[in-house]
Amino acid sequence: MKAWPILAIAFIQAILFLAHWFIYHTLVAFLGNPGLASTVALRDALFLLAFSFIVAALLSFRFSNLAVTLLYKLAAVWLGFLDFFFLAAGLSWMVWYALQLSGLHPDPAHARPLIASVLFALAVVAGLYGLLNARWIRIRRIPVHLANLPASWRGRTALLASDLHLGHVNGVGFSRHVVALAASLRPDIVFLPGDLFDGTKIDPDRLVAPFNQLSPPFGIYFATGNHDEFGNAARYSAALTRAGIRVLSNEKIDADSLQILGIPYGDTTHLIQMRSILESLHPDPARASILLNHAPSRLPLVEQAGVSLQLSGHTHGGQMFPFTWLTRRVFGKFTYGLQQFGALQVYTSSGAGTWGPPMRVGTHPEIVLLQFE
Repeated sequence: MKAWPILAIAFIQAILFLAHWFIYHTLVAFLGNPGLASTVALRDALFLLAFSFIVAALLSFRFSNLAVTLLYKLAAVWLGFLDFFFLAAGLSWMVWYALQLSGLHPDPAHARPLIASVLFALAVVAGLYGLLNARWIRIRRIPVHLANLPASWRGRTALLASDLHLGHVNGVGFSRHVVALAASLRPDIVFLPGDLFDGTKIDPDRLVAPFNQLSPPFGIYFATGNHDEFGNAARYSAALTRAGIRVLSNEKIDADSLQILGIPYGDTTHLIQMRSILESLHPDPARASILLNHAPSRLPLVEQAGVSLQLSGHTHGGQMFPFTWLTRRVFGKFTYGLQQFGALQVYTSSGAGTWGPPMRVGTHPEIVLLQFE
């Protein structure tokens, strides 16, 4: 194993450990000492939980069984609640210090239990809402006008479904649900711009089997995302091919005079390589073209190549607060929705699934029906 993954795992584990310690310290400081036995139990529970997600994630890359799936799901749910408990702990200290400085409360120390109780209760509510919200997939209908669109494509529709993250959390039932929604919309073509899989050890044939029921007239097209490349990308691609999905790996195909291009995520991370690939694919500017590029990146290169529309995912819109804000800082307006970059249009989907915590707060899961005008 290379050094950088070990360092990355150690760094993330250190952050998780410190977050759990901060929550423990805040609970004891604000709610009072409930007694030695209870304090030790709380400390030990949070200590074990601090390691739960990293352990579950590492096991999920090697094993696929009921025990690992259950552990991964529980650890992922806890990771989501951890986010809100950490925010509640931080806000508890901020509110208490504000009370001290303002002089509004004669004895701020007596307000500590109420402050923490209210904020941690709100954290529980936020987590429960996030769990429910993440399972309610919205259908977005987006009109799109592309220059040089073949006349035969006017009035047709394309379904965009990104970031399903099929694996230990989003299983075959989730796959069936997405396919059922897609089939009900009767699209003419389907685009899957990456992270169809979570990258964990699973049976890909079983998870993509529902897609056999989806048969749009002009096919289903897929290009890998970063999570698809974490796992056995060749095995995933073979399963997709068996399910009737066309995997585009630095390829351009013609769908009734509409150009469809797909570039794997790994190749898009290198500037020179991405430029070379686009030059070799050579999209015809006299006809509309659609590029499957997992992340909303390399937009100057894509525009220069003459691509009409790029379809992306990757961002999840940030998935959960406060990561919604952080993602906006990284991707700007291309974090979500239909945007313009010069002559290039870019649609970034918030995705249908989730990574890590099966929660969404501040974003919604979606599949998108593009309506060509």
